[in-house]
Amino acid sequence: MSFFERLSGQFLEIIEWVDNTNDTLVYRFPVYAKEIKMGAKLTVREGQAAVFVNEGRIADVYKPGMVTLSTQNMPILSTLMGWKYGFESPFKAEVYYVATRAFTDMKWGTQNPIMMRDPEFGPVRLRSFGTYAMRATDPGALLKNLVGTDGLFQIEEVQNQLRNLVVANVGQFLGAGKTAALDLMGKSAELNQQIERFVNEQLAEWGIQISKLMIENVSFPPEVEAALDQRTKMGVIGDMQKFTQYQTATAIGDAAKNPGGMAGDAMGLGAGVVLGQTMANAMAQGMSNANAANAKQGAAPAEDIPGKLQQLKNLFDQKLITETEFEAKKKEILSRM
Repeated sequence: MSFFERLSGQFLEIIEWVDNTNDTLVYRFPVYAKEIKMGAKLTVREGQAAVFVNEGRIADVYKPGMVTLSTQNMPILSTLMGWKYGFESPFKAEVYYVATRAFTDMKWGTQNPIMMRDPEFGPVRLRSFGTYAMRATDPGALLKNLVGTDGLFQIEEVQNQLRNLVVANVGQFLGAGKTAALDLMGKSAELNQQIERFVNEQLAEWGIQISKLMIENVSFPPEVEAALDQRTKMGVIGDMQKFTQYQTATAIGDAAKNPGGMAGDAMGLGAGVVLGQTMANAMAQGMSNANAANAKQGAAPAEDIPGKLQQLKNLFDQKLITETEFEAKKKEILSRM
């Protein structure tokens, strides 16, 4: 092979990039000391853009397709190089491929709780997490303002900054307290769009845009969640007076079945008496209200069921009646409630 044949073999005739990493945002084609042959084939696949850089200055940007390089389709580079029409000699330039496809399932989450002033609960601390997608929308701006001369720029190099930016905007919207904490997930679609718009305004100079931002969860501190669960239980129970009466009757029956157990020991020490008296007072208050209502309507006073149950319990404790008699009489009294 002659010298000129060996020399011509150094000229690049095919320029293309197939990404096998799945996490590369920018890749510099390995030109090195080689020159690009005028008339070389440049292939740009879907989800890519190719950027020619001459002496540190961004020149022509190519969209998906196959291009035969010539002065006609390299107007900016031709101007920078001072080429005349019909220039055929090889030339040197850097070629950067930019992945313009979407990088999905990128995570974000609040490392520290977000303080917000809730209209219902007052000051509360919230945590939140979710996902978003990212893509390059302006290859030239991306190279100029973010990548620089990095020949292999991967997603992880910008992922932390993107996550921090998303979290900061989420914190700003949640912290404003314009939406009640319990209503946040119901209005998540609207919040997602607002946060997405504000983040993209700040990312415009980098040539990057996020999409499909999702707030997947908003959570309270454990103690607040426990209080909410208790509040829900109270709502399910409904009438607390009737629930207290039911609990009292059940507790008396359980104690009668197990006089030697913990409940019997507690009652023997006096603790059970205090507890029973407290519940009896609650029931008596309910009976007094019922008696007052009946008296007002001219009806007979309601039967003192708690008192009779207590008397029945005393008879059983003194072993004046059997457990079978106790259970039968208790059912009879309770049936008249």
